[in-house]
Amino acid sequence: MAAFIAKQMMGSQLNAVKGQLPGGGDGGDEGDKEKEEEAERERLEAIREAEDRRKEKHRKLEEEREGMRQGIRDKYNIKKKEEVMPEEPQMPDNPLMRKKKTPEELAAEAEAEDQDDFTKLKNTIETQINEVKQQIEEKFHILSGGKCVLQ
Repeated sequence: MAAFIAKQMMGSQLNAVKGQLPGGGDGGDEGDKEKEEEAERERLEAIREAEDRRKEKHRKLEEEREGMRQGIRDKYNIKKKEEVMPEEPQMPDNPLMRKKKTPEELAAEAEAEDQDDFTKLKNTIETQINEVKQQIEEKFHILSGGKCVLQ
């Protein structure tokens, strides 16, 4: 089969070169094209068949190996290792291959770096005060029947 494929490839290459040379074409271009197309289809089909046979052969060999492995596991009471998929892809060692940060992420990092401890504490206290204020407003609103507004 490999010889057939090689012969077909060399024949099609020779025809391609022959057609490119001045005076090398023999007038039957349509017939040659049809023959070349047919030869190419046959070549591709032969490659597909060879690939299918190779895959089937390797599948059978792997089945035999797995049977042998299982026999050894049974004989020595060894449990089969389960394949564990990593949950997060490993970060590449090369810094050029890392995931790029979005502009929002970069801005958030810059803002976090700019804030000192005092500013962070101040922002935390302001957030807590606003939460308490909202809770008080809701309670007064419920007690007053919706007429009272806290300023």
